[in-house]
This record gives sequence, C-alpha cells and structure tokens, in this order.
Amino acid sequence: MTARASREAAVVVRVKIPSPLRSYTGAAEVAVAVPVLAPELPPTVGGVLAALDGAYPGIRFRIIDEQRQLRPHIKLFVGGMLTRDLAMPLTSESEVMIVAALSGG
Repeated sequence: MTARASREAAVVVRVKIPSPLRSYTGAAEVAVAVPVLAPELPPTVGGVLAALDGAYPGIRFRIIDEQRQLRPHIKLFVGGMLTRDLAMPLTSESEVMIVAALSGG
C-alpha cells in the first residue's frame, strides 16, 4: 500500500433495483463495491452507477442518458431522500434506491 492509497479500497453500497431493471441483476437488491480513491474523495452516486454497470453491463444506460443525465422516468433516493445529483457523496452506510416510473395507456 502506498502513502497515497486509501486504507479502504472500496465502499460497499446497497442498491435497490426496480422491477424493470431486474433482468440485468436478477435480484431486487444488490451490493456494489465503489472504489475509494482517497479519504477526501468519497464515492458518489455516479460512482455507484458506474460500479453497478461494471457488475451488470448495460444497466447504467437504462438509468443515465447520452448527456450523462438521469433519464426523466428514473428517480434516485439516497437514504430515503430524492436526489438527481450524481456527484452526491456517499458513505458506507448509504443505500441507493432506483425507482422507475411506469407508463402506458
């Protein structure tokens, strides 16, 4: 371990997956390891989505569009609070819930 390396290589974050995206994960809840680059750089919501995509390829594109914005039908909750901020920092106790709106007619 170098002097610059974090003591904690990754933070594990629980992510609740909505029904429309469970074909990617096969589960309603998954745990993803998000790398911690340095103590002053905590993992973010965007980092969780990147780690989620690393474990379940293709899922991030269903959540984030080509402009790196949340898709309009997706809501993210961190610790029960709604957020659209992908730069929001997380802790190891954080839980991310993805909610996908249903539509039809």
